[in-house]
Amino acid sequence: MKILTKSRSKIFLLLILLVLLLCQTTFSQQLNGKYTIVIHGGAGSMDPNMEESSKQAYLKSLTAALNIGKEILEKGGKSLDAVEQVVRFLEDDSLFNAGRGAVFTAEGKNELDASIMDGRDLSSGAVAGVTTIKNPISLARMVMEKTQHVLFAGIYADELGKSLGADIVDPSYFFVHDRFNELKRMTRNVKGTVGCVAIDQYGNIAAATSTGGRTGKMPGRVGDSPLINAGTYANNKTCGISATGHGELFIKNTAAYQVSALMEFKGLTLNQAADEVIHQILPKGSGGIIAVDKNYNFEFPFNTSSMMRGVATSDGVFEVKIWK
Repeated sequence: MKILTKSRSKIFLLLILLVLLLCQTTFSQQLNGKYTIVIHGGAGSMDPNMEESSKQAYLKSLTAALNIGKEILEKGGKSLDAVEQVVRFLEDDSLFNAGRGAVFTAEGKNELDASIMDGRDLSSGAVAGVTTIKNPISLARMVMEKTQHVLFAGIYADELGKSLGADIVDPSYFFVHDRFNELKRMTRNVKGTVGCVAIDQYGNIAAATSTGGRTGKMPGRVGDSPLINAGTYANNKTCGISATGHGELFIKNTAAYQVSALMEFKGLTLNQAADEVIHQILPKGSGGIIAVDKNYNFEFPFNTSSMMRGVATSDGVFEVKIWK
């Protein structure tokens, strides 16, 4: 009887510990009522004297995208869902150099790149050089959640998308006359890579970036957007980053990760770290980043004359801008 009683006591104690553990986990995942989301539509040198109708078209699209993410976060949704849905919206808008608005390679084709990262455990997914995936950012998330890998490229990424149920389109879907005309003029100064970074009410950070690359790029060229640490980074310990600009420079300087590293190992604030990377490490004219830290602060420094961007917070901040 004593042995049975002792066994029951041990079982009872184990049950109590299990309940306490579950309660602690539930408590730690309670909504805190706070969120921050930032977006970008590319950095470059947009003419401040552009037609008012064109300016309003960009601002309207940025506002709509920001509202999508804001609504998800306001309702207690995950930052990962927010950044994916925002980028999907921007990929579908031909105003931006991502998805349907992607620029053309020197061969007159569209090759699309995207990446996404979860700050909870550094899970990441990316695709490069896809040509038939309607929303590359969603395929990037599939890579993260449904494979053991991080990056798929070219035809194999397209095939993976088909097998995983991604939305497939004919390459002609990406043909936008304005972008094709840019190729003929070899216009390189207008960028439109898109990105989104958010921290949700659970304190989880996520980042996503999508692009068509550079106008007239060599076929097969891959920039920073699908590269974790260069164009995209998210870590709950520090911050989340999405970059836009001259991809090769962001790759060489591991720009996105470097912001996080400066915070973690040098004790810099988000403002200080982001400023050092964009204004001290990267050369003028290279681009910009959007950033959110674990304390719900945000930054969007850039060293070009313009960067389409927006921010919304639980404190009531809501704004979209193009120039400084």
